[in-house]
Amino acid sequence: MSCAYPLRLLFYSALMAGLSGCGGSSSSNSDHQPDTSPLSQATLGKQLFFDTNLSASRTQSCASCHDPEHGFIDSRTGADGLMRFASLGDDEVSLGDRNAPTAAYAQFSPEFYQGQRQRFNTDGDFSTYQGYLGGQFHDGRADDLAAQAGGPPLNPAEMNMPDKAAVVSRLLENDDYQRQFTALFGADIWDDTDAAYAAMTQAIGEFEKSTEFAPFDSRYDRSLLPVGDANRYTYHPASKAALGKALFFSTEFTNCAACHQLKPQGQRGEVFTGFEYHNLGVPENTALRALNGASGPDLGLQQHVDETSLAGKFKTPTLRNVAVTGPYMHNGVFRQLDTVLLFYEHARQRANGKATDFVNPETGVAWRAPEVDRNLSNVELGSGSKDLSDKQNREALECFLMSLTDARYEHLLDATKVTECGL
Repeated sequence: MSCAYPLRLLFYSALMAGLSGCGGSSSSNSDHQPDTSPLSQATLGKQLFFDTNLSASRTQSCASCHDPEHGFIDSRTGADGLMRFASLGDDEVSLGDRNAPTAAYAQFSPEFYQGQRQRFNTDGDFSTYQGYLGGQFHDGRADDLAAQAGGPPLNPAEMNMPDKAAVVSRLLENDDYQRQFTALFGADIWDDTDAAYAAMTQAIGEFEKSTEFAPFDSRYDRSLLPVGDANRYTYHPASKAALGKALFFSTEFTNCAACHQLKPQGQRGEVFTGFEYHNLGVPENTALRALNGASGPDLGLQQHVDETSLAGKFKTPTLRNVAVTGPYMHNGVFRQLDTVLLFYEHARQRANGKATDFVNPETGVAWRAPEVDRNLSNVELGSGSKDLSDKQNREALECFLMSLTDARYEHLLDATKVTECGL
């Protein structure tokens, strides 16, 4: 549900678990008629997901920060016409401190736990990851979809409802809800406020587990279909996208897949994240801080698990739909995907003790220092031999990442780039 997330308010992605905020289009109930399909928790959850009546001013729904038409991110723009770094709350004043991540494919994040996982396409010191994994939000503080959905309605900087009883009262205003909750959860569901609230979050979670959030139908997915399938897609061997694919899955050149691959290469259902936690040395978003007044470093995972060794770490996001779900990083500090790739080269050289002589193309000046300059994932960042300050390499990787776009969002891609990529 909602994604406004100031540091002073701690409400904010293997199988079955997560959402990460609300949605993007400020759609109202009148825009989405009651679902006439067979009664289920998922169909009820879909109605709840779009219901603006569940916020204090009746202006914000889950879909206000996770717009289904824009990759389940917050697509609302600011006065400058650009997508905001972070989301506005229901009060039209509160501005979050973290970027609203996509809710797509979040269902595959495991519940938050500490353990290890074997990485693919890696070797040497980091073939195994040991640490925290999974959960929802950028810091994993919600275990699953239902737990995540319960936070934003009560967050003053988000949907701004005073308490659970107020939310349940809004539900009771809707005769259709009364009928469906009673049928799905029992006649006594309204006798217990906590139970009714939990039923609401459970229903939203069930909707978020649907294929609407995870269709697995991008060009990449279609390339894995059997030969002869009419929907099969083939990367042209000489295309930039094909080169980018080879770079992405390489052990020697980039090691992107170390943190962004969950299954053996070529298996269907890849989510392009291992749900790990890392500090990449992302700089503070000073432009956002100037607007929301937040101060002090965002400590990330340490705000969930109070261990100093976790300061600055955030969950590795899925790369699905990444070409259409900017701005990027946990604080939205980069607007362009090309900038993110160039930042990784800067981080690679920094991890290897080298000074970089190229600048942030969005600011025209040198890269700022990490917001949290300790606990950096220098082993992972310092690996790979391919120089991403080379435009040709970056373009190839970006082309492959564009091919991870769900079919329903392909029209959002830059048509000129699509042609240049050979997609």
